[in-house]
Amino acid sequence: MNRATEASSVEHGDTDGPFGPRDAFHVFDTTLRDGAQREGINLTVADKLTIARHLDEFGVGFIEGGWPGANPRDTEFFARAAEEITFKNAQLVAFGATRRAGAKAADDPQVRALLASGAPVITLVAKSHDRHVELALRTTLDENLAMIADTVAYLREQGRTVFVDCEHFFDGYRANPAYAKAVVRTAHEAGAQVVILCDTNGGMLPAQVQAVVGTVLADTGARLGIHAQDDTGCAVANTLAAVDAGATHVQCTANGYGERVGNANLFPVVAALELKYGKKVLPEGSLKEMTRISHAIAEVVNLTPSTHQPYVGVSAFAHKAGLHASAIKVDPDLYQHIDPELVGNTMRMLVSDMAGRASVELKGKELGVDLGDDRELVGRVVERVKARELKGYTYEAADASFELLLREEVEGRARRYFRVESWRAIVEDLPDGTHANEATVKLWAKGERIVTTGEGNGPVNALDNALRRGLERIYPQLAKFELVDYKVRILEGGHGTESTTRVLISTADGQGEWSTVGVAANVIAASWQALEDAYTYGLLRAGVEPAE
Repeated sequence: MNRATEASSVEHGDTDGPFGPRDAFHVFDTTLRDGAQREGINLTVADKLTIARHLDEFGVGFIEGGWPGANPRDTEFFARAAEEITFKNAQLVAFGATRRAGAKAADDPQVRALLASGAPVITLVAKSHDRHVELALRTTLDENLAMIADTVAYLREQGRTVFVDCEHFFDGYRANPAYAKAVVRTAHEAGAQVVILCDTNGGMLPAQVQAVVGTVLADTGARLGIHAQDDTGCAVANTLAAVDAGATHVQCTANGYGERVGNANLFPVVAALELKYGKKVLPEGSLKEMTRISHAIAEVVNLTPSTHQPYVGVSAFAHKAGLHASAIKVDPDLYQHIDPELVGNTMRMLVSDMAGRASVELKGKELGVDLGDDRELVGRVVERVKARELKGYTYEAADASFELLLREEVEGRARRYFRVESWRAIVEDLPDGTHANEATVKLWAKGERIVTTGEGNGPVNALDNALRRGLERIYPQLAKFELVDYKVRILEGGHGTESTTRVLISTADGQGEWSTVGVAANVIAASWQALEDAYTYGLLRAGVEPAE
């Protein structure tokens, strides 16, 4: 039951719908069906159950679980969901098609499988484009209407709530508006609670959607929903345009997953409805969980979260330009359309060659480094950052290296847990075509000279292993450190293998991650710089006092 729309329902005077007092506006998620059609996504039943729990926790009203009977995985999902999940906010929805031409809904095995799923809500896909009826279904326009009416009525007789997805509606409306509206009218009169207009090919624009939805609503009297694909990059805008025209049911997927370029993204749609339209479509407090839920689902589908996704991306409230930073220092709202905490995100300051004093001051505050009101200190940091970025360093992607630089200026000396005497890495080409990678590191820590060697699957990995082996006895905290990402970029201004190289390294300790940067003409030397910073910052993070 979607309790999330209670305020909206009361506002519209609708308190008697089949889903209780929150029936005035539906948030319908189809990640487990339509979203799973994205290239690169292959969900197990366990994955689908996990995502369903996340979506229910977020507070959507409906979760479309798949097509029971069409494949064993979806059939198993509905059976296990009934046993393993107690939904607090959502109704589980089964997806299927209208009965076959010339048959009866009661005798159609696919329709019976929908009932056998136990789902209280069923979404039927129906053809609304006349050419699709004649060429894909190979039946008449009248028989297609009969298929819709018979299937909807039969499922309603069996106690199910029915939604109807009008596939290719907008293209069909363009070709034959009278027939497209007849499909909507037939579904509505047969008992469908909502008739959803689908932009299946994703080719519509917002003004077109708003005009069509408004006309169909006036001409049919049906309750309308919207299902928008993102092929023009307008799925979210098209969804909101439909709401402007009177649609009260939106179909979306988490993070915009879906076939081709995807579907309307659940998170910006819901955020817009809550924060821009003033509609309470989620349970109280759920909007603050949006960023966490988005990233959690991305982890389940094994896709890296989009850093620039609206509202929930890590860059959604990141500020780089000095002009922005100066204004944000006065009032964050001057360059932010909402408070990021409303959606569970945070503001971030990026320090680069575009940085000014305000950027450095705000970044210091973010990192917990007190700069006081020392304008000379801030000025030194700004100039040092700009000089180093001119050489190829990038601090907007390496917060840990920037914090070390900042603390060095504040404290008047660099943090040192060890001092390197020398290092070397050897790559040996073996007769069998493989390579052996070995590194030797000579260093001092707490007055002790240490010489260690390490092997690895590359020279940088060998250096990492040698450094770790040499220091772990003195600093046992290093046992938790793990190099989790390694990026190399050849910078402009050089020629091929003689160019300057920048290396970014991400390290984790089981509690979080940090990024460091190194720049040199030699990729191994740049990697070593980043490794040194990574170990130094990790020990600082662990609360270890410097050795010197």
